[in-house]
Amino acid sequence: MGATLLIMAAGMGSRYGGNKQVDGLGPNNEILMEYSIYDAIRAGFDHVVFVIKPGMKELLAGICGDRVSKKVKVDYVYQDFSSIPSFYQIPAERTKPFGTVHAVLMGKSVINQPFCVLNADDYYGVSAFQTAYDHLQKQAAQGEGAMVGYMLKNTVSKNGTVSRGVCKADADGNLTEVVETLKIKLCENGEIRDIDNGEPGVLLDPEAPSSMNFWCFSPWMFDELEAYFHNFLKGLAPDAIKAEALLPVFVDDMMKAGKMSVKVLTTDAQWFGVTYKEDKPNVQASLKALHDSGVYPASLHE
Repeated sequence: MGATLLIMAAGMGSRYGGNKQVDGLGPNNEILMEYSIYDAIRAGFDHVVFVIKPGMKELLAGICGDRVSKKVKVDYVYQDFSSIPSFYQIPAERTKPFGTVHAVLMGKSVINQPFCVLNADDYYGVSAFQTAYDHLQKQAAQGEGAMVGYMLKNTVSKNGTVSRGVCKADADGNLTEVVETLKIKLCENGEIRDIDNGEPGVLLDPEAPSSMNFWCFSPWMFDELEAYFHNFLKGLAPDAIKAEALLPVFVDDMMKAGKMSVKVLTTDAQWFGVTYKEDKPNVQASLKALHDSGVYPASLHE
Protein backbone atom coordinates (compact mmCIF):
# COMPACT_ATOMS: atom_id res chain seq x y z
CA MET A 1 0.00 0.00 0.00
CA GLY A 2 1.29 3.42 -0.92
CA ALA A 3 0.75 6.79 0.69
CA THR A 4 0.15 10.35 -0.51
CA LEU A 5 1.77 13.55 0.69
CA LEU A 6 -0.58 16.55 0.44
CA ILE A 7 1.27 19.86 0.73
CA MET A 8 -0.73 22.98 1.57
CA ALA A 9 0.99 25.72 -0.43
CA ALA A 10 -1.81 28.19 -1.10
CA GLY A 11 -1.36 30.33 2.04
CA MET A 12 -0.69 34.00 1.58
CA GLY A 13 2.14 34.31 4.12
CA SER A 14 1.04 37.76 5.27
CA ARG A 15 3.21 37.88 8.39
CA TYR A 16 6.25 36.74 6.42
CA GLY A 17 5.77 39.56 3.93
CA GLY A 18 6.05 37.50 0.76
CA ASN A 19 5.49 34.16 -0.91
CA LYS A 20 7.49 32.08 1.55
CA GLN A 21 6.36 28.82 -0.03
CA VAL A 22 8.77 29.41 -2.94
CA ASP A 23 11.55 31.26 -1.12
CA GLY A 24 14.84 29.40 -1.61
CA LEU A 25 16.35 28.70 1.83
CA GLY A 26 18.64 25.73 1.23
CA PRO A 27 22.31 26.09 0.23
CA ASN A 28 21.36 25.55 -3.43
CA ASN A 29 18.18 27.61 -3.26
CA GLU A 30 16.02 24.65 -2.20
CA ILE A 31 12.59 25.61 -0.91
CA LEU A 32 11.33 24.08 2.34
CA MET A 33 8.77 21.80 0.72
CA GLU A 34 11.56 20.13 -1.27
CA TYR A 35 12.91 18.74 2.00
CA SER A 36 9.50 17.38 2.95
CA ILE A 37 9.15 15.74 -0.46
CA TYR A 38 12.67 14.28 -0.34
CA ASP A 39 12.10 12.85 3.13
CA ALA A 40 8.64 11.53 2.22
CA ILE A 41 9.83 9.72 -0.91
CA ARG A 42 12.68 7.99 0.91
CA ALA A 43 10.19 6.93 3.59
CA GLY A 44 7.96 5.27 0.96
CA PHE A 45 5.42 7.87 -0.19
CA ASP A 46 4.57 7.44 -3.89
CA HIS A 47 2.24 10.37 -4.62
CA VAL A 48 2.59 14.13 -4.03
CA VAL A 49 -0.34 16.58 -4.23
CA PHE A 50 0.31 20.33 -4.26
CA VAL A 51 -2.56 22.54 -3.07
CA ILE A 52 -1.81 25.88 -4.72
CA LYS A 53 -3.26 29.20 -5.77
CA PRO A 54 -4.19 29.75 -9.43
CA GLY A 55 -1.16 30.97 -11.34
CA MET A 56 1.35 29.05 -9.20
CA LYS A 57 1.55 25.78 -11.15
CA GLU A 58 4.13 26.82 -13.74
CA LEU A 59 6.37 28.34 -11.08
CA LEU A 60 6.15 25.37 -8.73
CA ALA A 61 6.54 22.84 -11.53
CA GLY A 62 9.74 24.58 -12.61
CA ILE A 63 11.14 24.73 -9.09
CA CYS A 64 10.49 21.13 -8.08
CA GLY A 65 7.28 19.61 -9.44
CA ASP A 66 8.63 18.45 -12.80
CA ARG A 67 11.67 16.87 -11.16
CA VAL A 68 9.57 15.13 -8.51
CA SER A 69 7.20 13.77 -11.17
CA LYS A 70 10.07 11.65 -12.52
CA LYS A 71 10.11 9.74 -9.23
CA VAL A 72 6.49 9.65 -8.03
CA LYS A 73 3.03 10.64 -9.21
CA VAL A 74 2.36 14.41 -8.90
CA ASP A 75 -0.95 16.28 -8.95
CA TYR A 76 -1.82 19.97 -8.61
CA VAL A 77 -5.14 21.13 -7.16
CA TYR A 78 -6.33 24.68 -6.62
CA GLN A 79 -7.65 26.35 -3.49
CA ASP A 80 -9.64 29.31 -4.74
CA PHE A 81 -13.13 30.72 -4.58
CA SER A 82 -14.35 28.68 -7.57
CA SER A 83 -14.64 25.61 -5.31
CA ILE A 84 -16.89 27.35 -2.77
CA PRO A 85 -20.43 25.87 -2.88
CA SER A 86 -23.03 27.99 -4.61
CA PHE A 87 -25.20 28.40 -1.50
CA TYR A 88 -22.57 30.72 0.03
CA GLN A 89 -22.24 34.30 -1.16
CA ILE A 90 -18.58 35.36 -0.91
CA PRO A 91 -18.25 38.91 0.50
CA ALA A 92 -16.79 41.32 -2.04
CA GLU A 93 -14.11 42.35 0.50
CA ARG A 94 -12.90 38.79 1.04
CA THR A 95 -9.37 38.05 -0.23
CA LYS A 96 -8.17 35.48 2.34
CA PRO A 97 -8.44 31.72 1.60
CA PHE A 98 -10.95 29.73 3.63
CA GLY A 99 -8.44 27.79 5.69
CA THR A 100 -6.79 24.41 5.99
CA VAL A 101 -10.01 22.35 5.99
CA HIS A 102 -10.82 23.78 2.56
CA ALA A 103 -7.22 23.20 1.41
CA VAL A 104 -7.27 19.50 2.29
CA LEU A 105 -10.72 19.07 0.78
CA MET A 106 -9.26 20.08 -2.58
CA GLY A 107 -7.37 16.77 -2.63
CA LYS A 108 -10.57 14.70 -2.71
CA SER A 109 -10.58 14.26 -6.48
CA VAL A 110 -7.01 12.90 -6.71
CA ILE A 111 -6.37 10.98 -3.46
CA ASN A 112 -7.54 7.38 -3.03
CA GLN A 113 -5.08 6.03 -0.45
CA PRO A 114 -3.90 6.94 3.07
CA PHE A 115 -2.33 10.38 3.11
CA CYS A 116 -0.45 12.92 5.17
CA VAL A 117 -1.17 16.64 5.27
CA LEU A 118 1.44 19.28 6.04
CA ASN A 119 2.40 22.91 5.50
CA ALA A 120 4.66 23.99 2.64
CA ASP A 121 6.64 26.40 4.81
CA ASP A 122 7.75 24.13 7.65
CA TYR A 123 10.69 21.76 8.03
CA TYR A 124 9.47 18.61 9.78
CA GLY A 125 12.57 16.41 10.06
CA VAL A 126 13.60 13.12 8.47
CA SER A 127 12.29 10.67 11.05
CA ALA A 128 8.84 12.29 11.17
CA PHE A 129 8.08 11.05 7.65
CA GLN A 130 9.15 7.48 8.36
CA THR A 131 7.03 7.51 11.51
CA ALA A 132 4.03 8.83 9.57
CA TYR A 133 4.45 6.40 6.68
CA ASP A 134 4.78 3.38 8.97
CA HIS A 135 1.62 4.43 10.79
CA LEU A 136 -0.34 4.91 7.58
CA GLN A 137 0.39 1.33 6.57
CA LYS A 138 -1.55 0.22 9.66
CA GLN A 139 -4.24 2.94 9.74
CA ALA A 140 -7.19 1.69 7.71
CA ALA A 141 -10.39 1.74 9.77
CA GLN A 142 -13.12 4.32 9.52
CA GLY A 143 -12.62 6.97 12.19
CA GLU A 144 -8.85 6.57 12.60
CA GLY A 145 -6.34 9.38 12.29
CA ALA A 146 -3.00 10.49 13.66
CA MET A 147 -0.95 13.61 14.32
CA VAL A 148 2.80 14.02 14.38
CA GLY A 149 3.35 16.07 17.54
CA TYR A 150 6.15 18.51 18.34
CA MET A 151 6.91 20.00 21.74
CA LEU A 152 5.50 23.51 21.94
CA LYS A 153 8.84 24.98 23.05
CA ASN A 154 10.38 23.83 19.75
CA THR A 155 7.77 25.53 17.58
CA VAL A 156 7.75 29.15 18.77
CA SER A 157 9.54 32.13 17.23
CA LYS A 158 11.56 34.78 19.05
CA ASN A 159 10.54 37.21 16.31
CA GLY A 160 6.82 37.37 17.02
CA THR A 161 3.69 35.45 17.94
CA VAL A 162 2.66 32.18 16.29
CA SER A 163 -0.54 30.14 15.97
CA ARG A 164 -0.45 26.53 17.11
CA GLY A 165 -2.87 23.74 17.93
CA VAL A 166 -1.92 23.10 21.57
CA CYS A 167 -2.75 19.48 22.38
CA LYS A 168 -3.45 17.09 25.22
CA ALA A 169 -3.04 13.31 25.08
CA ASP A 170 -3.84 10.43 27.42
CA ALA A 171 -1.39 7.88 28.82
CA ASP A 172 -1.89 5.64 25.77
CA GLY A 173 -0.90 8.38 23.31
CA ASN A 174 -4.43 9.17 22.16
CA LEU A 175 -5.17 12.80 21.41
CA THR A 176 -7.87 14.15 23.73
CA GLU A 177 -7.98 17.85 22.92
CA VAL A 178 -6.72 20.40 20.40
CA VAL A 179 -6.97 24.07 21.31
CA GLU A 180 -6.26 26.33 18.36
CA THR A 181 -4.23 29.08 20.03
CA LEU A 182 -3.75 32.07 17.78
CA LYS A 183 -1.27 34.32 19.55
CA ILE A 184 1.51 32.41 21.31
CA LYS A 185 4.44 34.49 22.50
CA LEU A 186 7.93 33.43 23.58
CA CYS A 187 8.70 35.82 26.43
CA GLU A 188 12.13 37.21 27.27
CA ASN A 189 12.22 35.12 30.46
CA GLY A 190 11.66 31.94 28.45
CA GLU A 191 8.01 31.50 29.34
CA ILE A 192 5.51 30.71 26.60
CA ARG A 193 2.18 32.50 26.91
CA ASP A 194 -1.10 32.79 25.04
CA ILE A 195 -1.64 36.57 24.73
CA ASP A 196 -4.68 36.49 22.44
CA ASN A 197 -6.66 38.42 25.06
CA GLY A 198 -3.81 40.72 26.00
CA GLU A 199 -0.70 40.47 28.10
CA PRO A 200 0.56 38.99 30.37
CA GLY A 201 -1.63 36.23 28.98
CA VAL A 202 -2.03 32.57 29.95
CA LEU A 203 1.05 30.49 30.77
CA LEU A 204 1.42 27.43 28.49
CA ASP A 205 3.27 24.17 29.11
CA PRO A 206 6.44 24.23 26.98
CA GLU A 207 6.46 20.41 26.88
CA ALA A 208 2.89 20.14 25.58
CA PRO A 209 2.52 18.47 22.18
CA SER A 210 1.53 20.92 19.50
CA SER A 211 0.09 20.50 16.05
CA MET A 212 2.14 21.75 13.12
CA ASN A 213 -0.57 20.57 10.72
CA PHE A 214 1.19 17.25 10.13
CA TRP A 215 -1.82 14.94 10.07
CA CYS A 216 -2.33 11.34 8.93
CA PHE A 217 -5.73 10.67 7.38
CA SER A 218 -7.50 8.17 5.11
CA PRO A 219 -9.91 8.88 2.23
CA TRP A 220 -12.97 8.35 4.45
CA MET A 221 -12.11 11.76 5.91
CA PHE A 222 -13.10 13.71 2.79
CA ASP A 223 -16.86 13.32 3.27
CA GLU A 224 -16.52 14.51 6.86
CA LEU A 225 -14.37 17.47 5.77
CA GLU A 226 -16.93 18.45 3.16
CA ALA A 227 -19.85 18.32 5.61
CA TYR A 228 -17.86 20.28 8.19
CA PHE A 229 -16.83 22.94 5.67
CA HIS A 230 -20.39 23.42 4.43
CA ASN A 231 -21.64 23.84 8.01
CA PHE A 232 -18.81 26.31 8.64
CA LEU A 233 -19.89 28.42 5.68
CA LYS A 234 -23.55 28.31 6.69
CA GLY A 235 -22.63 29.67 10.12
CA LEU A 236 -20.51 32.60 8.90
CA ALA A 237 -21.71 36.14 9.50
CA PRO A 238 -21.92 38.32 6.35
CA ASP A 239 -19.00 40.45 7.54
CA ALA A 240 -16.70 37.51 8.42
CA ILE A 241 -14.15 38.23 5.71
CA LYS A 242 -11.18 36.59 7.44
CA ALA A 243 -12.72 33.55 9.14
CA GLU A 244 -11.09 30.21 8.32
CA ALA A 245 -12.05 26.56 8.78
CA LEU A 246 -9.00 25.09 10.53
CA LEU A 247 -7.88 21.46 10.66
CA PRO A 248 -7.09 21.39 14.42
CA VAL A 249 -10.58 22.70 15.21
CA PHE A 250 -12.13 20.16 12.84
CA VAL A 251 -10.19 17.30 14.45
CA ASP A 252 -11.15 18.47 17.94
CA ASP A 253 -14.83 18.64 16.97
CA MET A 254 -14.66 15.16 15.40
CA MET A 255 -13.12 13.70 18.56
CA LYS A 256 -15.70 15.37 20.81
CA ALA A 257 -18.48 13.98 18.61
CA GLY A 258 -17.03 10.46 18.92
CA LYS A 259 -16.42 10.23 15.19
CA MET A 260 -12.64 9.99 15.29
CA SER A 261 -9.75 8.73 17.38
CA VAL A 262 -6.32 10.27 16.84
CA LYS A 263 -2.94 8.86 17.80
CA VAL A 264 -0.18 11.28 18.71
CA LEU A 265 2.95 10.08 16.90
CA THR A 266 6.08 11.08 18.73
CA THR A 267 9.25 11.94 16.86
CA ASP A 268 12.72 13.09 17.73
CA ALA A 269 12.78 15.15 14.52
CA GLN A 270 13.67 18.83 14.80
CA TRP A 271 11.04 21.23 13.46
CA PHE A 272 11.76 24.73 12.20
CA GLY A 273 10.02 27.19 9.93
CA VAL A 274 9.68 30.74 8.72
CA THR A 275 6.79 32.72 10.13
CA TYR A 276 8.66 36.03 9.92
CA LYS A 277 11.42 37.36 7.65
CA GLU A 278 13.68 37.47 10.71
CA ASP A 279 13.40 33.65 11.01
CA LYS A 280 15.10 33.18 7.64
CA PRO A 281 18.81 33.32 8.63
CA ASN A 282 18.39 30.66 11.33
CA VAL A 283 16.53 28.37 8.94
CA GLN A 284 19.21 28.82 6.27
CA ALA A 285 21.95 27.98 8.76
CA SER A 286 20.09 24.91 10.02
CA LEU A 287 19.56 23.57 6.50
CA LYS A 288 23.20 24.10 5.58
CA ALA A 289 24.26 22.16 8.68
CA LEU A 290 22.02 19.26 7.65
CA HIS A 291 23.63 19.17 4.21
CA ASP A 292 27.13 19.46 5.66
CA SER A 293 26.51 16.57 8.06
CA GLY A 294 25.27 14.26 5.31
CA VAL A 295 21.58 14.16 6.22
CA TYR A 296 20.96 15.51 2.71
CA PRO A 297 23.12 15.32 -0.42
CA ALA A 298 25.07 18.37 -1.54
CA SER A 299 22.03 19.49 -3.53
CA LEU A 300 18.42 18.30 -3.71
CA HIS A 301 18.43 19.40 -7.36
CA GLU A 302 20.83 16.72 -8.58
